[in-house]
Amino acid sequence: MANKKIDSETGVETVGHEWDGIEELNNPLPRWWLLTFYACILFAIGYVIVYPAIPMLTKGTEGLWGWSSRGSLAAETAKAEASRKTLLAQLTATPIEQLAQNPELMRAAVSGGKAAFKVNCVQCHGSGAAGSTGYPNLNDDDWLYGGNLKEIEQTITHGIRQPGDDQTRPGALMPSFGRDGILTAAQIQDTVSFVRTLSGKEQASAGSARGAALYAANCVACHGPDGKGNRQLGAPNLTDAIWLYGDSRDAIAGSVTNAHAGVMPAWTTKLDTATIRMLAAYVHSLGGGEKFGLTPAPASAPTSAPTSAQAAAPAAAAPANAKP
Repeated sequence: MANKKIDSETGVETVGHEWDGIEELNNPLPRWWLLTFYACILFAIGYVIVYPAIPMLTKGTEGLWGWSSRGSLAAETAKAEASRKTLLAQLTATPIEQLAQNPELMRAAVSGGKAAFKVNCVQCHGSGAAGSTGYPNLNDDDWLYGGNLKEIEQTITHGIRQPGDDQTRPGALMPSFGRDGILTAAQIQDTVSFVRTLSGKEQASAGSARGAALYAANCVACHGPDGKGNRQLGAPNLTDAIWLYGDSRDAIAGSVTNAHAGVMPAWTTKLDTATIRMLAAYVHSLGGGEKFGLTPAPASAPTSAPTSAQAAAPAAAAPANAKP
């Protein structure tokens, strides 16, 4: 039994317990602490009345205000969806040539395009759009079919060599000169020597001189006499430092021997017009986008792919869909 008594030193009653001669005084709690405690009790009672709080057999109490976290989320989602529909309607109604004239809409398109890119494009072009071997880098200013907003939208919409799409980028089909026996191994090496001199990768040599003759006779139809390429055909520029399949002798020889013909899907069957325009705006914003009217003119060359007779002659050209 507790042995309560009055402490002689303080005059305060003890709680009646003793441990090794140590006793505890029964001091009252501070008034501010008690008031705070009672206020918390009142708040808790009010909370369970106003908000959903008490679990029942099938569901919890709904509270007098009818609020719920799910209801709040649904309302915020509906608000965001309404705002998104307005944005999508604006993008659909605005010709892409005029998109840059509306800075606010352009910023929204770039932001939306960045999200769409992560869902649809990173599998080939990478999360930073830097690409990899066989997949183009979208951060530079090297464009096979043009880099203004309209041209990028066209490429995304209809793809490259997409079967069943009449408006797809056709791309000049480069023959596999080695595999099909059009060129000998020695001729391929001479052509590689000449192609590498165009971009300063090699110095002129007897081999590059022989390769120049082969190039002049057969390759200018797509790549032009100066090797600058032709955007009407999607033929790459051979004079710069950007190479899709590598710029080493082995890489270029491999491309000449077994030509590449990359395919990009036509996104018009998978994405709506507004999303495609957002993607075009995002890709354009990455650093290499061109302005309207500033697209470099294609090299002076025929606007059609080589004929079968031309292809049968000794020839060497980079893949039409992209650089080797």
